[in-house]
Amino acid sequence: MSIFKLPDLGEGLQEADIREWHVKVGDKVAVDQPLVAVETAKAVVEVPSPQTGVIKKLYGAVGDTMDVGKPLVEFEGGETLATQTAPSTDTPVATPVADTGGARSGAITDTGTVVGAMRSSNDVVAEKATTVGTAAGLKVTPAVRALAHRLNVDLTIITPTGPDGMVTAADVQRVHKILTEVGPMEKLRGARKAMAQSMAQSRDEVMPATVTDDAVLHAWPAATKQDLTIRLIRAIVAGVKAEPALNAWYDQAEIGRRLLAKIHVGVAVDTPDGLFVAVLQDVASRSEESLRSGLQKMKEATRNRSLPPEELRGYTITLSNFGRFGGKYATPVIVPPTVAIVAAGSLRDAVVPVNGQIVIAKILPLSISFDHRCVTGGEATRFLAGLIADLELAE
Repeated sequence: MSIFKLPDLGEGLQEADIREWHVKVGDKVAVDQPLVAVETAKAVVEVPSPQTGVIKKLYGAVGDTMDVGKPLVEFEGGETLATQTAPSTDTPVATPVADTGGARSGAITDTGTVVGAMRSSNDVVAEKATTVGTAAGLKVTPAVRALAHRLNVDLTIITPTGPDGMVTAADVQRVHKILTEVGPMEKLRGARKAMAQSMAQSRDEVMPATVTDDAVLHAWPAATKQDLTIRLIRAIVAGVKAEPALNAWYDQAEIGRRLLAKIHVGVAVDTPDGLFVAVLQDVASRSEESLRSGLQKMKEATRNRSLPPEELRGYTITLSNFGRFGGKYATPVIVPPTVAIVAAGSLRDAVVPVNGQIVIAKILPLSISFDHRCVTGGEATRFLAGLIADLELAE
């Protein structure tokens, strides 16, 4: 017998969700045969078998979250990976570990022995309340705590109605009824879980500030259909040239920043699985055609979850074109270690003065969030001015 543990999937990820098992108990498998598809915060990864053999046991069901280093598959018989040719470094594998399984060396019987004497009494015991570990300092008796545990009710979400902030059984039952009516909780997994963690990190580590303005696109030829995302990427390059401070990474531990020479734009892509930020590398040195082709391939790969992990990291500034769905202005969220994000709202027609004349022109609302720990208001507005100046050019 041998047990194969969930291998290190790279990127510092410590857990993965089981998306699909490709094998079942009793199946014979070969080396490198896909065992299971797991979903990490960044991608869906196929985990191959490290050995030949028969599947004795599968640890975890579809939807379960598995920690790296925990048992994944138990094999019976077969040849281990150690006798095979070493795998390529980009394939996540782990050497199977012999299962010492103390229970296998002999049956363990629980006799149910009670240590000490069992005493009976007719005395009534008054339970003392203990506090729940929240800022509210709620009080709850052991009996009510047990009721909450049995009904799967989180005590910290209850508003107590008992004396002196006491949580009563009726409070627990009331909340249980409400939770039953609204339906089961959906645990966040994969990209959505990663988004929740990134937003929490941003809340804890970033001092955000936002500036907004409009780009008046009156110079754009009416007969020419502009690719707005490509124009925005080009404008970001112009903004960075005007003010390099926004193309940077901030180091919270060292209280320092790194101004970056190359501009790698992280483009926010909305998918049914959640929000992904994929990277267009070195945008300042690429042609418009190269950017358009790269953007299209990136969006397709992101939506079908085939984008390599290396194309989901390393961006130096972020772009969110949320206006495709609606809305004018926003307070976009900065994800460390980057220090700025550009957000474009819905393109609209407006009556505006241009060179002393009243004209109808396209207006593009823009919002720039920046990390005020290392970016000044002057730097942010100079960047925004450079961005707008480029967008308002005819071509």
